Amino acid sequence: MGLFSRSWTALRTAVAELPDEAFTRPSGCAGWLVRDLVCHLVIDAQDVLITLVTPAETEPTRDAVTYWDVAETPPTGDDPLDALIVRLAAAYEEPRLLKFHLDDVGSAAGRAAELVDPGLRVSTRNEVLTAGDYLCAYVLEWTLHHLDLVAHLPDAAEPPAEGLARSREMLENIAGTAFPASFSDTDALLVGTGRRAPTDAEKAELGELAAKLPLVLG
Repeated sequence: MGLFSRSWTALRTAVAELPDEAFTRPSGCAGWLVRDLVCHLVIDAQDVLITLVTPAETEPTRDAVTYWDVAETPPTGDDPLDALIVRLAAAYEEPRLLKFHLDDVGSAAGRAAELVDPGLRVSTRNEVLTAGDYLCAYVLEWTLHHLDLVAHLPDAAEPPAEGLARSREMLENIAGTAFPASFSDTDALLVGTGRRAPTDAEKAELGELAAKLPLVLG
């Protein structure tokens, strides 16, 4: 629960500290500018709020790792929701409005996460998880999107080291095997999810794992 809060606070702080010109720079999400990514984070925060107030009475069907589905192909931007986010982001016009909305909804999501009982069963995407597992899954979401945010912004703050380590652990659980020890947590996440292609040397180190990559999470 604490790691969720630290990862989310770090990501929101990084957005708040961005200069206006950064919002029109590319992000690490293919086809999305930084402003599109920030708009997506507003939607994510809304999802957290909705899920934490949607209790379920049945047994959990997913946990923090199995929450994630692995797609066969990366997103193309043709998905209606992806296209909607781009239009919504453009409608804000001024970065300060996006910053305000993310701070407003994001702070509420953070408070809800701190107040919820980790053992509470909640429902999302027609699945049931404990609130603790749901929030743990979102550590991976926040960390990957923090990497996306700073992909072309060298002066922006990086994700917390503990969030990177936990996210790597979850990605390795999803993959069913560990990444080479020579890979930093950041490189494991970027290469593992297809955010950058492995070098020839990295491919050799990955061995059989290379054939499973990228892991496109959704």
